[in-house]
Amino acid sequence: MKKFNKIALLVMLSSITMQPAWADEAAMQSLKAKLANLTSFQGEFSQVVKDQEGNELQSGTGSIVLAQPLKIRWQQEMPDDTLFVSSGTTTYYYDAFAEQVTILDTTKLIDTTPFVLLTTQDNSQWSKYAVKREGDAYLITPKNRVDSQVEQLALMFDVTNEGLAQLTVNDISGQISTFNFRQSKVNVPVAERTFEFVIPEGVVVDDQTGVD
Repeated sequence: MKKFNKIALLVMLSSITMQPAWADEAAMQSLKAKLANLTSFQGEFSQVVKDQEGNELQSGTGSIVLAQPLKIRWQQEMPDDTLFVSSGTTTYYYDAFAEQVTILDTTKLIDTTPFVLLTTQDNSQWSKYAVKREGDAYLITPKNRVDSQVEQLALMFDVTNEGLAQLTVNDISGQISTFNFRQSKVNVPVAERTFEFVIPEGVVVDDQTGVD
């Protein structure tokens, strides 16, 4: 799998001023409340990846569908054709160019990327991350015991419909991926087949569901 997509999807800016412990809990409860009200989200996105010096490395476009609990469909259309689909229990990552499908346990993904937190209210999963508020952004950071490829995820909501407006991911390599969402739909019914995936014939299958 291409590193760009793997980190952006399986894992999702600068250092922040320390706040009192109570502020962390207040920020987490505020974020969880917003996400609890977001039973589904659909939209298109544009993506820009930059290095630590601010140089643009890559850009892309795609679409996203989220639904509670743990259901995700993330289609990267440009520059590469990749698909990330979670039914709530099993996740498939399909790289059309490489003709490869990776199968993952959805619940284990939370240990490596806070992105999955957007679709769950499970306290045991949220306890693995710290949440702080900085202006309009919620900053999600893995705690020391979490082996994550994401150093920080920054999330901003659309003030007009309470959907997602922007998602920024700082990964351990120093790259910063920013996703801006548009043409979004909030809390619109989503067909269950949206989160289904049929493995194409002839592709390489890497089943990691039994890997700790």
